[in-house]
Amino acid sequence: MSLVSRHLEANGIPTVVIGSARDIVEECGVARFVFNDFPLGNPFGKPYDADMQRATLGIALDLLETARLPRTTVQTPFRWSQDESWREVYARVDPDRIEALRREGDARRALQAAAKGRGAG
Repeated sequence: MSLVSRHLEANGIPTVVIGSARDIVEECGVARFVFNDFPLGNPFGKPYDADMQRATLGIALDLLETARLPRTTVQTPFRWSQDESWREVYARVDPDRIEALRREGDARRALQAAAKGRGAG
């Protein structure tokens, strides 16, 4: 995405990248970057947290309008969790977590199916 952003910028199309891999995106040198310190795959925030996702989009649109220097990075104020231990266990699959992960996956699929049934997904 970062390289696509640079290509668009080089052709006169302003962009904002929203992401979670700060080191990678900044190394690529995008013009404007909104950083969410969240697990990879969740650049706009927590799943189903529409308020957080809207706020992230608002930050990105503000940055598009106000950035004056190239390679501008803004970090959102959001936290994935009050407890930072998520960094140690996020996406880790070990024997003592398999059942909990299976239940979380089943619950997520049920939410997705319900949303799809309402025409929201």
